[in-house]
Amino acid sequence: MNGSNRSARRDAPPAPPTGNAPSSESDLEVSSHSNDLLVSQEEDERLAKELSLKEAAAHDLSHRPKRRRFHESYNFNMKCPTPGCNSLGHLTGRHERHFSISGCPLYHNLSADECKGKASTRDKQAEERTLSHRQDENRHSTRSQAPSDRQLRYKEKVTELRRKRTPSINKEQKDKQGDHRQSLGSSREPLLENITSDYDLELFRKAQARASEDLEKLRLSGQVSEGNNMIKTIVFGRYELDTWYHSPYPEEYARLGRLYMCEFCLKYMKSQTILRRHMAKCVWKHPPGDEIYRKGNISVFEVDGKKNKIYCQNLCLLAKLFLDHKTLYYDVEPFLFYAMTESDSTGCHLVGYFSKEKNSFLNYNVSCILTMPQYMRQGYGKMLIDFSYLLSKVEEKVGSPERPLSDLGLISYRSYWKEVLLRYLHDFQGKEISIKEISQETAVNPVDIVSTLQSLQMLKYWKGKHLVLKRQDLIDDWKARETKRGNSKTIEPKALKWTPPKGT
Repeated sequence: MNGSNRSARRDAPPAPPTGNAPSSESDLEVSSHSNDLLVSQEEDERLAKELSLKEAAAHDLSHRPKRRRFHESYNFNMKCPTPGCNSLGHLTGRHERHFSISGCPLYHNLSADECKGKASTRDKQAEERTLSHRQDENRHSTRSQAPSDRQLRYKEKVTELRRKRTPSINKEQKDKQGDHRQSLGSSREPLLENITSDYDLELFRKAQARASEDLEKLRLSGQVSEGNNMIKTIVFGRYELDTWYHSPYPEEYARLGRLYMCEFCLKYMKSQTILRRHMAKCVWKHPPGDEIYRKGNISVFEVDGKKNKIYCQNLCLLAKLFLDHKTLYYDVEPFLFYAMTESDSTGCHLVGYFSKEKNSFLNYNVSCILTMPQYMRQGYGKMLIDFSYLLSKVEEKVGSPERPLSDLGLISYRSYWKEVLLRYLHDFQGKEISIKEISQETAVNPVDIVSTLQSLQMLKYWKGKHLVLKRQDLIDDWKARETKRGNSKTIEPKALKWTPPKGT
């Protein structure tokens, strides 16, 4: 009797557990025999152990594959604007999806797999560069100014690669590019092969991938909106300008894709009609504030962020469309803005501006600087920098721009510092040069002077001292360019009518 009961209990499947404790049909039987009780307890313990393991497994998700990041960060209702693109892949080769032209492999005439392969190659090259840089760390920055053997070999390699460039495009390649442009138009990037050397083309591809990665980071951090919710162009005076970066304009304006701006008061509008009506009523013909400099048709206006808050906020929003590192938008009261304009019969047109703190603890003479895109590469950026140092000279201070600088800003400042030092050395007639004296004469920070001298290989370490070498070849080259360029884009100190502001 007992044996048959035990066999039946082992063969029958357990009933689903209810409550907190597992049970089976056998638990309902009451037996007076100790063996039956022992078997029942053993089965209860076994069932309880199995149930606890199942519950633990249900809560333990470590065995499951990790959810990919793009599921959490991407809106799958968005689509890439490139015709025929399914939004899969990314130009960087590091993301599964994209929703903009900057990250579209199809727009760049590539496939998603090709982008992943290029990303792997870039990673390997980055590792090799890191290893080679570590090997060069033992070379003292001031004692060993000459290029290393590795750098010389790399320079020769680059020169050889650039020599392999095809001098001209043959008829077949021209026809291929023409067919591509005619069939796809602006929906695809033009074919870039054979336009330049393979080395320079690869550099351009790397720059594209890096820019696309930076935009992706901004989008994931919420600084750039997904899809088309970003201003692409602005109508500014008689120019239509393509924007470079995202600017936090109100969403109702940002989603339009194009803004219309008054070039005098910087008010932004939604349509050409609204702009036309505004221009008929707008009485502004120049920036607000005091005109502190005028030479010919170039003027500079000093605008107080506290007195003209709306204008300065609009100026900062406009500047962010063309600057990567700008973070000041609305808190403009502690700053002074210096707007440079070019005048004609219609008014004073904004060329560029720079801002500076009213009371800078670190003696920064520039917080943010911008030359409008339509005036770039015409010497205005250098004029703005020169004007900022002119103000520092009047204040009897040594100035330096606030970091970090944008890429274009860094190039402009390095060019300006180089020009200032070469002009000083050209006019210097003594035998001993002091960096402190150069700083006091030019108002350039000694740190910037030393870095510029090092880049020009004019600073040497000899017998325990740092010596400044007067390289006549660099001075002669600068003088020849200066003579050829003329003095049309220079700041005249006598034209400045300005007294340093006192307090805030």
